[in-house]
Amino acid sequence: MSITTVGLDADDTLWHNETLFRLTHDRFSALLADVADPQVVEARLSEVERRNLRLYGYGVKGFTLSMIETAMELTGGEAPPRVVREILAAGREMLNEPVEPLPGVDAALARLSERYRLVLITKGDLLHQEQKLAASGLGDLFAAVEIVSEKDRSTYERVFARHGTGAEEAVMCGNSMRSDILPALEAGAWAAHVPYPLTWAHEMADAPVGHGRFGELGSISELPDWVDAIK
Repeated sequence: MSITTVGLDADDTLWHNETLFRLTHDRFSALLADVADPQVVEARLSEVERRNLRLYGYGVKGFTLSMIETAMELTGGEAPPRVVREILAAGREMLNEPVEPLPGVDAALARLSERYRLVLITKGDLLHQEQKLAASGLGDLFAAVEIVSEKDRSTYERVFARHGTGAEEAVMCGNSMRSDILPALEAGAWAAHVPYPLTWAHEMADAPVGHGRFGELGSISELPDWVDAIK
């Protein structure tokens, strides 16, 4: 057996994402400081986000709609126009945020692309993810791009069959244990976890300790050697 395909997550694996969301969370709580304590605002926003995932999916646009909905709920349907304008402005700023690859990403992907087929596998808004990939300068290194509504076992089985030689001869690398690691292992792939300092609560899960196809890496710079060592 040999590895032919390497799948890579995008947000918080190749470039910053959760940091921007956390900053906007703080900005949102400050907007509603006269209405509720920050802890209350945060808890309600989290509840609304989870409720809306099946409707809006992942990404900035759905997050912006969830902020507006949360503001309406906390104000009894009477959110001041100023608050709504600020929420919309925050969403636009997130969509226009410059994209810069995380340290070590450029070199790691360049090395990997010399020996393996690289596939970007990411959740989120189609247009925004395409824009971020183009802005990152990494697009030419990928043989394929899959922007999906959810990452589960069937997603990885389908993607690695379509763009590679099947999940058993593929590696998935990402920062989310819930989305990038566990379902990829269930599909029969290898999985390398590269932690990001911040993780959305929705993406947290226990590590598959002792799994023969799982690896915990300190940074993405370690990924090429880790993949090369798979036998």
